[in-house]
Amino acid sequence: MAGSGAGAGDRETGAERMPESSIRLVSAFADAGFPRMAATVLVALLTSEAGALDAEQLAAVTGASPAAISGAVKYLQVVGMIDRHRMPGQRRYVYEIPAAWYATSVNNGAIYEKLMLAGEAAASDLGAGAQARVLDMVGFFRFVRGRLAELLAEWQEHGGR
Repeated sequence: MAGSGAGAGDRETGAERMPESSIRLVSAFADAGFPRMAATVLVALLTSEAGALDAEQLAAVTGASPAAISGAVKYLQVVGMIDRHRMPGQRRYVYEIPAAWYATSVNNGAIYEKLMLAGEAAASDLGAGAQARVLDMVGFFRFVRGRLAELLAEWQEHGGR
């Protein structure tokens, strides 16, 4: 309820820290190998009512330093998980999660291409056992890259954004 103390509306303005359930979601991302600060910023944006926060709001929600926020948003922008734009009439940037950000995270063909090329190059310098393992990895990434477009189309037919 509006005016009844801390609540979702306060979190929207950064006046409240992340709830325990959001912290558990951050931990799940981190346990899966995602950088913890980037996971914290991603979850803060994902769980904010507005869906967009500026750096000051992210710092308030996460309790992180401006430098940590800066590094995390740069990382998330590079991997295509967040967008940055200026607030109309202001100098501040707002960060938000684009529609179907999770699809972007798995549909980054450049990552698969780099891993395949590097793996193929590395395999030529390896013994038979190591070469087989590396080429198996290359084959897996080639297979995944080939199936992603089909899987994403199927997801959209299923009702995903």
